[in-house]
Amino acid sequence: MKNHIYGSFATLLLLWLVIGCTVSYSFTGGSIDYTRVKSIQITDFPIRPNDGSEVYAPLGTAFNEGLKDMYARQTKLQQVTTEGDLAIEGEIVGYNTTNESVSADGYSSKVRLTVTVNVRYTNNTNHEEDFERQFSAFRTYDATQNKMDVQDQLIDEMVKEITDQIFNATVANW
Repeated sequence: MKNHIYGSFATLLLLWLVIGCTVSYSFTGGSIDYTRVKSIQITDFPIRPNDGSEVYAPLGTAFNEGLKDMYARQTKLQQVTTEGDLAIEGEIVGYNTTNESVSADGYSSKVRLTVTVNVRYTNNTNHEEDFERQFSAFRTYDATQNKMDVQDQLIDEMVKEITDQIFNATVANW
């Protein structure tokens, strides 16, 4: 009888906690106050390597489309060409390949491809959130592979990662 009472009490307590303590998560739109922020201006990022790194022209298009698409899919913000409540601009400053590891025969066995983007973010409704920061991503591939054969897939993966980083830093507050 005593165990039955404790079991019933525990069940009621658990039910009360579940009903009384709800948590709401939003995976779209981040932490945007849509009563104050209605538009975003995303300026195309030119490729401007500042350290003598290589240039891969399709990277610019892939990145610019990926960034704009991220905000279109994840927010209700209207994309404008001027005077947005939020503004994102910058440049692609790095596209580098480096040898990552060497095999026993002294040749490179892995190659690292890195993309770096410089971002200037302006929140015209709260300038305390403004920043300029670099975001980067890298992928490693086997040195026996031709870079021309793998770079488009690697670029797609890195663009997704960098645009996620930018989104989280600007409107998701993660």
